[in-house]
Amino acid sequence: MDGSSPDILNRLKQIVGPRGYLDQPADIAPYLVEQRGLYHGTTPIVLRPGSTEEVAAIVKLCAASRVPVVPQGGNTGLCGGGVPNENGQSVVVALGRMNRVRAIDPVDFTITVEAGCVLADVQKAADAADRLFPLSLGAEGSCQIGGNLSTNAGGIGVLRYGNTRDLCLGLEVVLPDGQVWNGLRGLRKDNTGYALKHLFIGAEGTLGIITAATMKLFPKPREIETAFLGLDKIDDAMALFARARQASGDQLTAFELIPRIGLDIATKHVAGVTDPLATSFPWYALMEVSSSRAESGLRGALESFLGETMEGGLVADGAIASSTAQARAFWRIREGLVEAQKFEGGGIKHDVSVPVSQVATFITRATKAVKDVLPEIRPVAFGHVGDGNVHFNLCEPVGADSKKFLARWDEFARIVHDIVADMDGSFSAEHGIGRLKVEELAHYRAALELSLMRKIKNAFDPLGEMNPGKILAP
Repeated sequence: MDGSSPDILNRLKQIVGPRGYLDQPADIAPYLVEQRGLYHGTTPIVLRPGSTEEVAAIVKLCAASRVPVVPQGGNTGLCGGGVPNENGQSVVVALGRMNRVRAIDPVDFTITVEAGCVLADVQKAADAADRLFPLSLGAEGSCQIGGNLSTNAGGIGVLRYGNTRDLCLGLEVVLPDGQVWNGLRGLRKDNTGYALKHLFIGAEGTLGIITAATMKLFPKPREIETAFLGLDKIDDAMALFARARQASGDQLTAFELIPRIGLDIATKHVAGVTDPLATSFPWYALMEVSSSRAESGLRGALESFLGETMEGGLVADGAIASSTAQARAFWRIREGLVEAQKFEGGGIKHDVSVPVSQVATFITRATKAVKDVLPEIRPVAFGHVGDGNVHFNLCEPVGADSKKFLARWDEFARIVHDIVADMDGSFSAEHGIGRLKVEELAHYRAALELSLMRKIKNAFDPLGEMNPGKILAP
């Protein structure tokens, strides 16, 4: 049976009430396509439950009726994990109405939020309690915490605070049969058997629907210093990172790599982006240090560090932000280079990670490999290199046919991912698997790993109705 059955649709509508569903094509349309336009699914209805009880009732009915369920957060993912397939049999369960902050405890440094809370709103709630929720992504104004957990999102603060997985203390999850697991414990230590929460984090809704989470908070930074540094060669970036981490007393919050081509296209296409340095360099590092103590001396330490690294030839030139506005301008470059790529034609994206010490080697090897195949291709290698994560994106040659270029996605993915595998890295650092990388997972992961994943999937979802076609091939 599928979700288009009139009887099932009526029963689903009764569960959520008139405010809890969308069934008109124009209203449903935004829920059917992912950010890059790579996938466009269909569904007879988008359900927007207002409580965990409603989610459980939906899932229980769908399980009994053999109707596939596709959970969806802010739909900001880049791998198609929240998009239904094209056969129109699935129902979409969008969590956006479940957006309450259930509790915040400044003493325990915890916040409990529903899955539909927008990330920026979680940050604001923490800030109002004089605390920091450190997860920060480009899509934080629209992505939701449930989706962040389901994909184990990364972002710019991983170096200091870890991935979303590291920030989560407990979960509430609706299981594929409609039962509700309440694991909303705020404990820092709990060795009572299997850590069940970790099965659902990164599972992209294939094992159940996360409906709420208890997350860690941290002391609010009282002093933040930001520097934009010009580098003569890629190898200098990783040597600089190691020096910076040691010199800052491990107060390094972010360390981002930016290539010259990224700065060029950002200044070309994005309003307000300017080059902070008088001289052009092939590579740049955007570095941030922070302390929870005011007047901690970070500024002086950073100035001394910059002077030493410039004198030693590791940094060619640099600027330390003299105001909050200037620091934001530095970060606008990093944000702008992502936005600007869409104006440069077709782009083939790779979200990979390698050991931190091997980042420069990977970029050098991968750049040579893709240029050997297509000399005019324009690699844009950037990202959170302090944690080994490189976004190795390929812009089409100037004047190229975009469709023909994008048709070579699999070809270039194999070139890049083979290098990553050779370096004991990962072909999916922070964006997840979704639909886009199902075949890559099957190709690169060992047979035993895939077998274990399937056993877990079958144990939780024997009918295969929870977000089908995502992560594991049917």
